[in-house]
Amino acid sequence: MRCDNTLRTRIEQNLRQFEARVAADASLRRAAVAITIADVGPGADLDGLENPGDWSNDAALLLTRRSAELRNHPGQWAFPGGRVDPGETLIETALREMQEEINLALAADRVLGVLDDFVTRSGFAMTPVVVWAGAGVHAEPNPAEVASIHRIPLAEFLREDAPSFEHTETSDHPILRMPVGSDYIATPTAALIYQFCEVCLAGRDTRVDHYEQPEFAWR
Repeated sequence: MRCDNTLRTRIEQNLRQFEARVAADASLRRAAVAITIADVGPGADLDGLENPGDWSNDAALLLTRRSAELRNHPGQWAFPGGRVDPGETLIETALREMQEEINLALAADRVLGVLDDFVTRSGFAMTPVVVWAGAGVHAEPNPAEVASIHRIPLAEFLREDAPSFEHTETSDHPILRMPVGSDYIATPTAALIYQFCEVCLAGRDTRVDHYEQPEFAWR
């Protein structure tokens, strides 16, 4: 799947036809994350991916591993994002957090749309903002927040074993996981990836806000 204007138009059109759900509970803290599409470029830097150089011009999602020194969710897979500051819009938050965490500054005209709010066990209503970075962009981790940046090819999230599910005693709904190399990503980040693939790439109105989160993500 090439990182080109054809893909950008496809994603934008699918989001335009999608009616995103907004969490109505006013007691929730608001947050936003940036689901950013770029090219694989220098590679995913991840064990278990075959011939990542062959995908150098293909489309990828920019994901991070959070710093192990952070109090909340240390070491976890994540999209750049965080709490909405007073006076900010959700889009402004997503773009600001992306610049702060991975030193990638993009204008609001790169925003293609939003997906459903996901309510986390830690009390946030998290809005995924879909952003087009395109080919040739440079990102660099802010070590205070991000241990590493990974450009994961979209093809990796379309594997036959994606998604997988784990049933637990904490909910009637399973934990959704997305494979990535020889590792996996768990909900909530995995749920956002899956909905991105379903809505933005396949044009299906798939909902994911009911999936359970592993207990390590509750804090």
